[in-house]
Amino acid sequence: MNKEEKVQFVIDTLAKYYPEIPIPLDHKDPYTLLIAVLLSAQCTDVRVNQITPLLFAKADNPYDMIKLSVGEIQDIIRPCGLSPMKSKGIHGLSHILIDKHEGLVPQSFEALEALPAVGHKTASVVMSQAFGVPAFPVDTHIHRLMYRWNLTSGKNVTKTEKDAKRIFPREIWNDLHLQMIWYGREYSPARGWDLDKDIITKTIGRKTVLEEYYKKTSR
Repeated sequence: MNKEEKVQFVIDTLAKYYPEIPIPLDHKDPYTLLIAVLLSAQCTDVRVNQITPLLFAKADNPYDMIKLSVGEIQDIIRPCGLSPMKSKGIHGLSHILIDKHEGLVPQSFEALEALPAVGHKTASVVMSQAFGVPAFPVDTHIHRLMYRWNLTSGKNVTKTEKDAKRIFPREIWNDLHLQMIWYGREYSPARGWDLDKDIITKTIGRKTVLEEYYKKTSR
């Protein structure tokens, strides 16, 4: 296959596997999505979905969130890891949303990335999933798949995002990045990987990745 055929194979296969695409993090509006994505840094979505109902029962909007102390937030979100930084970020960004944005989550990358503890990936998830703006948030699954599929050099997530945006049509970014996350979790994980179940990597995978896999499994 040439590069264009490989890209189309990825698109077609993911559409076949995931015609309906669930959003991994439970939320009800842009604010609760923003908080959930912030909590997901170095934490599984499953764990975040267990913790956010406890937090949102006390505060599911910035006005109620600032009534909690940083310590109270930290006690709730502790199981998500990095709780000192995340609790300060949640409290601080809630103040900023009230002071500068009338209590609403802003709809621009620049304004989102200016919020405490909100990086480019978090902003990209919110822009795509809350506001429908084309974006391509790159998490560990997408970074791994793009490298395995020989669609990026894999040097860093910034390069991977740039390559993904270059090779995939803009109109499918929002669906495709979610499909890739689910595929990575189910068929191409970092650990316990079974290449026979990973049809995309088996078909178009980077030669060195395939050689390393077979080397390990033949021991």
